[in-house]
Amino acid sequence: MLWLRFAVASAAALIVLCPTLPRAEAETHVLFTEWQQADSMATLASVLDDWLDVWTDWPRREAAPHVRFVGAWQAAARQGATANFQRGRSRGLYDPNRSEVLLVRPCDPHEADDVAVLLHELVHHRQAPHHWYCPAAQELPAYRLQEAWLSEQGRAVDVNWLAVVLDAGCTPRDIHPE
Repeated sequence: MLWLRFAVASAAALIVLCPTLPRAEAETHVLFTEWQQADSMATLASVLDDWLDVWTDWPRREAAPHVRFVGAWQAAARQGATANFQRGRSRGLYDPNRSEVLLVRPCDPHEADDVAVLLHELVHHRQAPHHWYCPAAQELPAYRLQEAWLSEQGRAVDVNWLAVVLDAGCTPRDIHPE
């Protein structure tokens, strides 16, 4: 009989202490509409930086990066050192020398998938002052944060995790014995 009282008390405590689904949905909805209501790229970047302040240990930089839209050919021309780990169509780039985020058109600042690309590049802006063994090493944490943000929006990130993890290891490729 004692175990039954314990089970009932435990179940009651879980019901009271755990958030209910409607409350969790309401909190997500508030986050969802906040970024959608941004009236400029600067405001949108600030909202995303607020989210990153909570989710990452990399501090916000004093100056926000310049964000601009470019065509696919401009992005390909600027890709440079990151070309070895970019797969498929590039949707965004971060240039640490210019402190600049390039978002590849078409890009809709009211679409979660496109906003997640900006968030990913803002992570790189925070990572820039820190040492990385290779540029690809920055990708795994940036994709993980992008994944977390999209999850809050009820979306999934479309990433080849195997390729990202392998590239993030910074190991030489195509090694042949002499």
